[in-house]
Amino acid sequence: MNPDLANHPGWKWSTFEGAELYSLLLGLETSLREKIIWMEEMQKLHERFAENRAKRLRVENQSLNPQD
Repeated sequence: MNPDLANHPGWKWSTFEGAELYSLLLGLETSLREKIIWMEEMQKLHERFAENRAKRLRVENQSLNPQD
């Protein structure tokens, strides 16, 4: 194997333990402001998923129980 490729950081992060360490490293390098912005974006995404799920369930219920 190519030594440059073997020493690539991607190989270190590709295991479960490496991915966990990498996410901890990202947490240490991220400012509080960036973390808050990320959390707000995830909250918006969660709300959109919930809205879409509710819409889908309403459509499915209407198609199962048509009120002619």
